[in-house]
Amino acid sequence: MLYYTLKRMLSMIPTLFIVSLLIFFIIRLVPGDPARVMLGDAAPEEKVIELQQELGLNEPIYKQYILWITNAIRGDLGDSIIQRKPVVDVIASRVECNLLLGIMSSLIIILVSIPVGIVSAVKANTWTDQILSSIAMFFAAVPTFWLGLTLMLMFAVALPFFPSSGFSSIMRDGNVANLRYLILPAITVGIPNTALVIRMIRSGMLDLMKEDYVRTARSKGLTNMEVNIKHVFRNSLISVVSSFGFIFAALISGSVVTENVFALPGLGKLLTDSILQRDYPTVQGVALLLAVVFMVINLLVDISYAKIDPRVRYSD
Repeated sequence: MLYYTLKRMLSMIPTLFIVSLLIFFIIRLVPGDPARVMLGDAAPEEKVIELQQELGLNEPIYKQYILWITNAIRGDLGDSIIQRKPVVDVIASRVECNLLLGIMSSLIIILVSIPVGIVSAVKANTWTDQILSSIAMFFAAVPTFWLGLTLMLMFAVALPFFPSSGFSSIMRDGNVANLRYLILPAITVGIPNTALVIRMIRSGMLDLMKEDYVRTARSKGLTNMEVNIKHVFRNSLISVVSSFGFIFAALISGSVVTENVFALPGLGKLLTDSILQRDYPTVQGVALLLAVVFMVINLLVDISYAKIDPRVRYSD
């Protein structure tokens, strides 16, 4: 297991190098000059040239990349062109919101999808299954912005239980009650993903219920609950964990629509705003961080397979 983990971690290096190349060069294909965006269209050309030199945008593009990747290896992602402060600090100020939102949404997904998915599989083709499946399909198809606005109108306007927008940092204020700002956003991004996981659990369990070892377990006198939980559900977890790992990475990376609906200071909104403002260093830093998040979570998911299914072995 240790050898496999180290090998996977080393394989991330060339992957990150390729990702960094794509990030760096693709963002420069977007029309617009950062210096011109900062100074405005009416700015004199000499001022634009002066700012380009200050930002290093007049250097050949390969030199700009070498300088950026060299500094990035040392942990320096440069300075934000728009905010005029280190990109690391800009990202750090947004990570808390995304991390808490991802954890809260994941808890909703786990607490709802597992029991509902198991019941739906056990009661397959009954009225219970049809009702649960219909509800799951409805929420899977609901647009995120519509669900967010509906929840906001219901529980922030009509019934003012929760704040309608914004987020106050818990680390800065030291107030855990600020989590209430993320309850509605967590439900907004959690419910549609919950519906998808429910369908996946149901489908996986129904496929495994036809296997011989399930009939053997029943013939040994095990109860339906023991068979369904210990044998069927557990063996269906690999596909579920794979999908959930991707969902969790996406939740931490940020949901642009939800962040805009609830005015959350997250990475998704930072990334879109930075692209529109041609803030190259910030776009590159955020995109590189998201790539690392997806690769690390993918590695953790692969390692978890051995814990879920004893038949999975990674050679040392």
